[in-house]
Amino acid sequence: MIIKSIKIINFRNHSEFFLGCNPDTTLILGPNGCGKTSVLEAIYILTRGKSFRATDSEILKRGEKFYRIELEYENGEKILATYDGSVKTFISLDKKSRRLPKKSKYPVVLFLPSDLNLISSSPGRRRDYFDRVFGEFNENYSSDVSRYEKALKQRNELLKADQVSNPSLFSWNLLLAKYGAEISRLRKLFIDEINTHLTKTYRSIAENSDEIEISYTSEINNLTENAYLKKLEENFMRDSYLGHTSFGVHRDDFVFKFNQKPADGSASRGESRSIILALKFIESDLIYQKTAKKPLILLDDVFSELDPPRRQSLVKNFKNNQVIITSVEDVLL
Repeated sequence: MIIKSIKIINFRNHSEFFLGCNPDTTLILGPNGCGKTSVLEAIYILTRGKSFRATDSEILKRGEKFYRIELEYENGEKILATYDGSVKTFISLDKKSRRLPKKSKYPVVLFLPSDLNLISSSPGRRRDYFDRVFGEFNENYSSDVSRYEKALKQRNELLKADQVSNPSLFSWNLLLAKYGAEISRLRKLFIDEINTHLTKTYRSIAENSDEIEISYTSEINNLTENAYLKKLEENFMRDSYLGHTSFGVHRDDFVFKFNQKPADGSASRGESRSIILALKFIESDLIYQKTAKKPLILLDDVFSELDPPRRQSLVKNFKNNQVIITSVEDVLL
């Protein structure tokens, strides 16, 4: 699917904005703060169903009562999203829904400047990143993460109560065990797939013989649902004292390894950026393998963060995709 245009009204700092897209590469040029990233955010909402950085109330232009986004594909199909200050509604294939229908979603590889600092960022930031990526591989994964997070929030709220008992947590423990065990299984599966290609892809960019790996670190360690449930119950006294759930996939991390050592501290800035580029290229390839769709590539002001060789690698590897780029300066494509 090739995007033909995107139109936004009362979205972020835009009262009204229209972008006609090229089938290959589209460059959105402008100074910082003019709303370039907001255009990518609007596209992401109508291809993935939600923003990659904020809630709807935060997106709504200050002083306005609604926002509206309309995306049109080259085949004539249109998708519309509106938000009235309380409820967001999608219209796709002449049907209204509160969520973007699965058949209307399209895979996206999103590249943000902050992704280049992923190696040295917090475990929570890395979990969020990989959850977004894995959701492109498997729609059920995103649903499992959402349900797990809701159950975790409810359990943590109960743990803060003055008189909480283990039996009162049982229903939430069941949900955490069910979705947590599956999330852990899929995380390991997807990381193993990425690692199969990571060193080779990295070497094609960096042109050296370094070895790259991502280590999935988790307390779960292939636990069954029953074993996961038992662990939550065993931790009741500790959790009630702490006021939060101390065991589970919400504590997982993804550690980048550079020649068998943690990349944070051993890989240079340039080497780290080559690792992230390699990860993005693998992400695109795996999406295509799993969905038979060439993902849309959204690049938010990353050219200013990359040197010429890495810019060329970026252009070369995404030349067969539709690419939409934001930049503060004109770039040679």
